[in-house]
Amino acid sequence: MTGPHQNQPLVTAGASVEAAEAAVVLVHGRGATARSIVQMTDEFDHDDIAYLAPQAARNTWYPNAFTAPIESNEPERTSGLQAIADAVSKANEADISTDRVMILGFSQGACLASEFVGRNPTRYGGLAVLSGGLIGEDVAPDDYEGDLADTSVFLGCSDVDPHIPEERVRTTADVFERMDADVTMRLYEGMSHGINEDELHAVADLLDGLTRDSPQ
Repeated sequence: MTGPHQNQPLVTAGASVEAAEAAVVLVHGRGATARSIVQMTDEFDHDDIAYLAPQAARNTWYPNAFTAPIESNEPERTSGLQAIADAVSKANEADISTDRVMILGFSQGACLASEFVGRNPTRYGGLAVLSGGLIGEDVAPDDYEGDLADTSVFLGCSDVDPHIPEERVRTTADVFERMDADVTMRLYEGMSHGINEDELHAVADLLDGLTRDSPQ
């Protein structure tokens, strides 16, 4: 498809996609950049992983709140989902299978990452949802069908996040559990809208599993 987020840069870090045995697609938040979320990889000791970060046009994946009616965030939402799909395809084209591709997003990027995995169920190398949840005014679990085949999913968020309602995080966890994911959800008391050390450790554990399970 063509859309506002197509033909935008794909920022890379870590190992080259041709040499890596695993990949992580990093989805930045509203007002941020692909380069800014790639800096997060400095926290991890995994130079054997290819990091792929799509860039949103004008640094925003969709214009309205993620809890607004889906139609109000189109066509940007669908274009953003395609940007993630294109990054996964880049890994696949380099012979990195989807079960060795992890999706990670923060804030608006976490919402888009959640929605991508929920709408495209298969076995992934992992999903890290940092301050986010599934997109839409209402989330009906029956709207999400398919098998995530025990994909490891981590959801971390403040219990008083001004942008992400606690109930949406819980609902997102429930949807992924219904889709046979291995879900860990942590709500942090009184935390601001950001990423804490415990979440970084959780992501590091997912990366350890991703590389441990990769063929040598």
